[in-house]
This record gives sequence, structure tokens and C-alpha cells, in this order.
Amino acid sequence: MLKTAKIGKGCLNGPGGGIKKGETEKSAAMRELSEESGVVTFLEYLKKVAVVDFHNLMENGDDFVCRVHYFFCRKWFGVPESRPEENMINPTWFSHWAVPYKLMMPADGDFVPLLLKEENTDCVLEASAYMGCNQTIKLKPTEMRWVLRSD
Repeated sequence: MLKTAKIGKGCLNGPGGGIKKGETEKSAAMRELSEESGVVTFLEYLKKVAVVDFHNLMENGDDFVCRVHYFFCRKWFGVPESRPEENMINPTWFSHWAVPYKLMMPADGDFVPLLLKEENTDCVLEASAYMGCNQTIKLKPTEMRWVLRSD
């Protein structure tokens, strides 16, 4: 989907957003998927595959860290559609071998290909990405490691 606002504006990205009070990471992912694409899934169809800390440099020189939990969705109901009131539009499917990484945020091309290989089904990828203003450039290489899943 194409991001139309905030960090990553103009880049392709998956549905997602913040975790509300009382939600787990999984329930937030399920809600955001529905809100941004119209697709419905259930908790048992979501599998956490990564946790990435994005270290973001702001224009004023301050930095903040945004922790993003990534899930694969194995089963869903409905057809993805644009929701103009949301900040994600034009859902598009890509084959694993044709993902347009150059149209995504810069660090995504470092870790998303590893996730799509699905070789480490007993592990979760933990990563740290160091990004410049508005996540338009990487300030240093993305750090990544596989850890045994705890769920």
C-alpha cells in the first residue's frame, strides 16, 4: 500500500499503526489491517516474524525510536481496498521475487527479503535501523539477528 502521510509518505508499506491502550501487538495488527485495507483476520492467523527498532533522526537533531512488530497473515477474509480516510491507499500484491524494495523505506530492503525466505520458522528477526529525517536515508547499516521465538 502507498503511505500518504507521516513517516514514509510516498513509499510502499504494509498496513499498520500504533498499539492502543488494552491491545496486544497482535490485536493492534489485526485492527490496523482491517481499518486500512478492509481485510479481516483472526489472532490465530497472525505469526510474529520480526521486531524492528527504527532510530529516527528528527529535523531539530533529536531522535526517537519507533518499535515496529511485523506479522505474517496466513488467512484473511475479504479483498483489500483503498480506504481514503486512512493514510494507506492502493493495496497491491507482489510476488516474493518481485517486491519493489526501491519504492519502500530504505531499511525495508535489508530485512524484508530475509522474512520472505521463511527459513527461520522457529525464530523472530530482531533489527535496528538508523534513519535520517523522515526515514529517507539510512545513517548506517541495519543491524539484524535471529532469536528463538518465545511464543
